[in-house]
Amino acid sequence: MFADTKFTQLDADGDGRLSARELEPAVADIGAALGLPAQGSSPNADHIYSEAMSELTHGHGNQEGVTRAEFQEVLSDILLGMAAGLKKDPIVILRIDGEDLRDFVSSPRYDPAAAAIFSQVGSEDATLRECLIAAVQQLRVDHGMPPATDPWIADNIVEPALKKLPTDQLEQPASRDVFFEQLKKLLGDVAERLQEQPVIVAHTENTFDGSGVRRLLSNKFELDKLLDSVWRNVPKEHEKKASKEQLRVALDKMADAASLPPHGAVNQVDAVVNEALKKANADDGKEVDEAEFKKLLTEVLGAVMLQLNRQPIFFSTSTVVHEPLSTSSNLLSSPAVAAPPSE
Repeated sequence: MFADTKFTQLDADGDGRLSARELEPAVADIGAALGLPAQGSSPNADHIYSEAMSELTHGHGNQEGVTRAEFQEVLSDILLGMAAGLKKDPIVILRIDGEDLRDFVSSPRYDPAAAAIFSQVGSEDATLRECLIAAVQQLRVDHGMPPATDPWIADNIVEPALKKLPTDQLEQPASRDVFFEQLKKLLGDVAERLQEQPVIVAHTENTFDGSGVRRLLSNKFELDKLLDSVWRNVPKEHEKKASKEQLRVALDKMADAASLPPHGAVNQVDAVVNEALKKANADDGKEVDEAEFKKLLTEVLGAVMLQLNRQPIFFSTSTVVHEPLSTSSNLLSSPAVAAPPSE
């Protein structure tokens, strides 16, 4: 699981405790797993990283080090604190116990969802096993399924459930009817295993619809201030001009203020931004002065806003943050926060 694996990786001296120095990459990895901007790229995010470290070390460096149990216990609070500090991409902590998955399998949603998945994963060359594994990896927390790409979920939940299916069928090409039948059996057994071993998942989702860009463009004072800041940090060529190739870097520095993800975080949004930059001939290598550079940046933002407004992009991530916990855990004794269904 994420927390347990990270602890083992970071405990370089094997003493069963993590020093403040050993915890630094852990905080960075947690942020990366949840889609936060990298440390140093956003003041808001940097504040959250600092709060996360402070909470892990109880605010005073924790000279004796953080134990494995303390690391796991505090992790959920860190995730919630990040969400509150960032004020976007809200994170909910979900207890996945098989109940929602069982409801999904028995609901009218199952057949259309299974048909859509089979149309993507089914082929003449794919065995039933391959199709089933691909199918469970496509199911999301709103189906009641934790991320099946997580190694612990794959090894301890999915694989044992697969072994209960007919071996001869698993190695044969999958027909649509057989796939429907065996997927339902597989998910039923997965639900039973989750009931016995509930897992904790941090889930975050966001829809990029251009509204954040619109707010920025409509606030002339804020926009001008941000453009001035970006221009000051752009590498200049001779005669106080900058290459249009710097537009891409400058735009990424404005992403947080425009409620856009950092470059590389969401491929679909990257494609929209790249298309807008292409239309502005950002790669032609020409040099422009300050006024033209700011004008091009504003136009690129406008093009991104219009495209996202026409076709909003939904993005979500789910990260397993705890292995199965006992019912005595404070985390599990409180009511879980449920994510609204996206279907």
